[in-house]
Amino acid sequence: MPTITVPETIFRRLLEKRGIVLNRAEILEKLPLIGVDIGGWTEEGLEIEVFPDRPDMLSPETLVRVIAPFLYGEKISPHLKIKDATTAITVDEELSQIRPVILAAIIRNVNLGSNEEERDHFVKSMMDHQEKLHHALGRGRKRASIGVHDLAYLKPPFRTIAAPKTYSFVPLGENNPMTIDEILSKHPKGIDYAHLLEGMSHVPLILDSEEQVLSFPPIINGRITTISTTTRDVLIDVTGWDTRACTASLLLMCLQFLEHGGQIEAVEVLGAGRDTVATPSAEATTWKIDPLAISNLLGIDLGAEEIAVALERMGGVLEQETSAGNLSARMPAWRADLLHPIDIVEDVAIGHGYEKIGNADPRTPMTGSELPIQVFDRRIRLSLQGAGFSQVQSLSLSSENIEFDALEWAPLGSVTKIENEISKDHTILRQRITPGLLGLLATNRHNDLPQRIYESGTVVIDGRNQRRMGWSACERTSGFARSRGLVQRLLLDLGISVKSVDITPCNAGPWINGRGASVEINGTNVGFFGEISPLIAESFDLHAPIHSGEIDLEALSRIVKDPITGNVLLS
Repeated sequence: MPTITVPETIFRRLLEKRGIVLNRAEILEKLPLIGVDIGGWTEEGLEIEVFPDRPDMLSPETLVRVIAPFLYGEKISPHLKIKDATTAITVDEELSQIRPVILAAIIRNVNLGSNEEERDHFVKSMMDHQEKLHHALGRGRKRASIGVHDLAYLKPPFRTIAAPKTYSFVPLGENNPMTIDEILSKHPKGIDYAHLLEGMSHVPLILDSEEQVLSFPPIINGRITTISTTTRDVLIDVTGWDTRACTASLLLMCLQFLEHGGQIEAVEVLGAGRDTVATPSAEATTWKIDPLAISNLLGIDLGAEEIAVALERMGGVLEQETSAGNLSARMPAWRADLLHPIDIVEDVAIGHGYEKIGNADPRTPMTGSELPIQVFDRRIRLSLQGAGFSQVQSLSLSSENIEFDALEWAPLGSVTKIENEISKDHTILRQRITPGLLGLLATNRHNDLPQRIYESGTVVIDGRNQRRMGWSACERTSGFARSRGLVQRLLLDLGISVKSVDITPCNAGPWINGRGASVEINGTNVGFFGEISPLIAESFDLHAPIHSGEIDLEALSRIVKDPITGNVLLS
């Protein structure tokens, strides 16, 4: 969870602007009720871990805006006062395939603080807020990225273009011009986020009327627009692929400046095959509420007045009752966590107070019991742990090179591929457990032997999840006989007679010739095992004998009988 630390002086000052006296004990006691984890007061201030579903609490300013109605009863409108646009930003048609969502806002007459220390703290806090929103809403700047600029150095109107990678400008943190290609390959921010523009011949740039570069989203701003402690007027741009994430990011940045006296002014965005639209919108989001759903889910009957009070504590407002008996509510547009009417019910519960809902006994007394399939899994784990193996968990994502080429295996039916992969090592969903286990052994190759690991997990074959268990042992005494002994021990522990097990040669795959085998029980193939070829092992930079194998848990669970009932686990 993202963590913020709010200095007590800042906390106190922001509350005093609203006529509220800071009560440290009350904050510690009641703030967790809204969805944060309090680390406590330290010398640096109040340490808060914000739950991932509340990105509207990631800065001191937006946090206080949430606290004021929830803890102190202040009435806050979910609507914003936004002045009409006097500035425009034109968007080239090509941007619809490069970075289609482009929003902007202007904040005027910001008072960053009464002294240099306060102003410096706000600038740092604003940058920290920006980066936390990049993570929480922007998903690493892919869905949304934010640029904040000192308007004093810019000449509107603005335009967003699709520029070739030979285009050059002076990026933030540099003194000399760099081409787009140079920024993506040499600048720290370019290196971190170049994958977001991979495969694109042109990239987005935001320019003013004098061709000065404001921003190269989602990578970096131009140097000329750097925010400083003397900044009074601000331009905010937000670009990305997700309209909801971009809208919430823009509004939350505006709210941070609003707490310091700033006045929000809309910006007209025109072009790119769209109607001219002024952003941000001042309107809140309308939700329909069914009082019966609230009663059924919370177990208490709340009247319209009680629901109104609960929503006001959460920053919303109950507007009217509809003809169908439902209620209409308006909630802030920056509440990106509100996705479904059930989220409004949760807000009503939080605003009303869980401690007021009361207790209830279950209407149907029931006792829990372990599922047979879980008993089966536990028996397998205990058998392998008794043989000296440690359980691990590897990635479900793999690549065709690792999954097939490196281990000389053919695909098992159709392969499930990742449509927009971000790494050459993570392009498909795995079909076998073994490649991941060999990768883990390679990562730990500098540790002492023996290393014995196993994993019970999911593979995907022909678009369907299948459960498998795999093991790998890297030790001086590894060999085919060891692997066969492990299989026989496991099957005996599961109550399978050795007489019903057929072990037949299987040379396809990573095995030494003649030292690979498949396992059949009464004619049903349940897995394979063998001794890994030294050439395959060396490709993983492993230089000790290795034996590996896998068991198809679904096939095996149709054969193994429950030791108590005597029934087959899966029919």
